[in-house]
Amino acid sequence: MLLCTALAVLSLLAQAAAAVKRDVDTTQYYDPLAIMAASEASSKLPADQLEFTLSGGQGYPNPYMMQRIGTTGPGLIQDVNLIEHLAHFVRERVPERTIHSKGAGAHGYFEVTTDNGSLYTMADMFIGIGKKTPVTMRLSTIAGLSGQSDSVRDLRGLAMKFRTSQGILDWVFLNHPVFWLRDPAKFPHFIHSQKRNVSTHLIDYNNFWDYLSANNETIHQVMRTFSDLGTPYGFRHMDGFSGNTFRLVKADGTWNYAKFNVISDQGIKNNTLAEATTMSGVNADFGIQDLYENIAAGNYPSWTVYFQVMDPQTAMNFTYNVFDLTKEWYPETVPRIEVGRIVLNQNPTNYHQEVEQIGFDPAQMPPGIEPSEDPALQARMFAYGDASRARIGINHKQLPINCPLNPVANFLRDGAMAINNQGSRPDYMSTIQPMNLEVRPYNDDNHTIWVGGAVKYLSQPTEIDYAQPRIFWNSLSDMDQDHLITNVVSHLGMVTDMTVKYRQLWHFNHVNTTLGQALAAGMNMTIPWQWT
Repeated sequence: MLLCTALAVLSLLAQAAAAVKRDVDTTQYYDPLAIMAASEASSKLPADQLEFTLSGGQGYPNPYMMQRIGTTGPGLIQDVNLIEHLAHFVRERVPERTIHSKGAGAHGYFEVTTDNGSLYTMADMFIGIGKKTPVTMRLSTIAGLSGQSDSVRDLRGLAMKFRTSQGILDWVFLNHPVFWLRDPAKFPHFIHSQKRNVSTHLIDYNNFWDYLSANNETIHQVMRTFSDLGTPYGFRHMDGFSGNTFRLVKADGTWNYAKFNVISDQGIKNNTLAEATTMSGVNADFGIQDLYENIAAGNYPSWTVYFQVMDPQTAMNFTYNVFDLTKEWYPETVPRIEVGRIVLNQNPTNYHQEVEQIGFDPAQMPPGIEPSEDPALQARMFAYGDASRARIGINHKQLPINCPLNPVANFLRDGAMAINNQGSRPDYMSTIQPMNLEVRPYNDDNHTIWVGGAVKYLSQPTEIDYAQPRIFWNSLSDMDQDHLITNVVSHLGMVTDMTVKYRQLWHFNHVNTTLGQALAAGMNMTIPWQWT
């Protein structure tokens, strides 16, 4: 009886909605832009101003209906409504990101707040106090799956897509100024060691610490991650760092090395181990919810944007290799120079369209920002774009969330889901219909010169890899040191492979003997003089 009543109500609603139809002009020639505009306009209408249709636009009396032989017979394959519902349902998800699977997103703007940017780069978005550039930011956890808690111990990602007047600028930052590695070929191995065991599909503490203990350069990031910085309070209270080294270029062709920082105007706020564990059980989506609700309430989160700039001569004589992603540039040594501010003031209206389908590619840089020789950056400039091609599709940059504001004109055509296939223009470098070419903004022939043959290179661990971890340990308060010890004991203590366990303990002890002894006592171990 209740089912019949519900169907009757749906039928009445469908009849009422049928009176409200879109005013469609069918007399015009084919115009793809007009079609896209009409589709976009209809997506913004409330449901009560539209009538239900199939995906081809044909009206249909009831989405719950099934075509069958009589009221008790088998279904029919001609049932377009049922078939397209089921076929689309099992294809709703694009593949999950291998890393940064779960995240929140929002839109806003970057505003120039000082003239400092114009002193170092010709990139237009940094020139002119008060100038605003639209930006979309995605904030995420990294190593886990899309269903994990927002409060897990992990690094966080802050990815930003700036829609500048000179094209897209993508920044892919982390909430730490360093990373686990500097040799890019190690990255898949590192991530695999942090993921689930290939046999049990469980978190494997032995694998987790096996990689870390076997690669000395990880110790700085290990210590930062196992401090309370490893469990931020949501996404609003954390800073972001480029980590990688870039080059800023002026109109006259002169240049400097640079790192970029975005510093939270909300201040840093972290969870303790106990707080993060509780939050994971109470609200696994706290980070996403906290960001969304604050923006909805008008409490717009913001980050101040800084350059750290170093001239090439200083870089040659710097304490550390300026391309080493496991080393940071301390602000006391390389000052932060304020250039602007990012404000997030608009929540997504459709998560899948605006957050899940967004793709970031650090190779996208407008004139005035260039890559450096940083090996990790060089690898990321391929891997990020290729990840989007594999996950979203070859034409992912044509999606509204990914495309630039300025016109795109090139010879990349066809492929799946070619939304803007660039009309009838030639798909090659034609002399019959030549395309205008931009004047080279600066001569970079002599920016960097290399001499040498092709080599198979792998960096080697040295004593310098322990220098910044010692500085980090000494910078912590007594309470923060105690928290780091507790956090490591609770995690490393789960390792059953004693070789791995002792090897990692040796690294901690080499950073600081007080730290090493406290960890050994917490796990009922003795300090090894060397590892095997």
